[in-house]
Amino acid sequence: MTYRLTIIVPVYNEEDNLLRVEKELLSYLKIATVPTKILFVNDGSNDKSQELIEQICERNKDFYFISLSKNKGLSVAIKAGFDHLDTELVGYIDSDLQTSPSDFNLLLEHIDEFDLVTGVRANRKDSFVKKMSSTIANGIRRTFTHDGMDDTGCPLKVIKSSYAKKIPMFKGLHRFLPAMILLQDGKIKQIPIQHFPRIAGEAKYGLWNRLLGPLMDCFAYLWMKKKYINYEIEKSNNE
Repeated sequence: MTYRLTIIVPVYNEEDNLLRVEKELLSYLKIATVPTKILFVNDGSNDKSQELIEQICERNKDFYFISLSKNKGLSVAIKAGFDHLDTELVGYIDSDLQTSPSDFNLLLEHIDEFDLVTGVRANRKDSFVKKMSSTIANGIRRTFTHDGMDDTGCPLKVIKSSYAKKIPMFKGLHRFLPAMILLQDGKIKQIPIQHFPRIAGEAKYGLWNRLLGPLMDCFAYLWMKKKYINYEIEKSNNE
């Protein structure tokens, strides 16, 4: 099969979620609007996640994995996924399944016209503190990036791989993916999607890395924006 979309699933100590992830992604593959494969990126888990991932990939032909030697964080896991792409499109979903794979089809409806389509978590099923800190962090990022996005941290996105591979990743950049597409003169769009409470496993982000950490990342983004190289070749005889 020639795949068009790779869905990256970063995993860090999600042994209690992975069988449910398998079930949900298998259900999605039956209704996916483009040929799709799944790429687990094990970010140095120290539970049974890797063992489960290998079992899942062994029994499902459209499932693949890479495993990092050490835990490096979400941005590194996403970067590793980008580096191993061989499809036209790349999607991203968290392994906590607080978003639904079925909503990839909503994003894919717009990907021909746009270069990144991201979800906006409607009616979020999170605690008051988590929702408020996320709202504040998103407001701070909009002030710095002017990307117009209401929920840059939403863990459900589809990106054209030609743009994803040009993103110079740094830690925390997963929160700035729309802005990094704009730096490439790409077009972005946000679409409301479903959101669910976490059923199993533990959240990997607390108040510090949900609010204060992103504020520090904004200054790294401004440095990146100032130094970023972007060009378009108008004419060439190098064929």
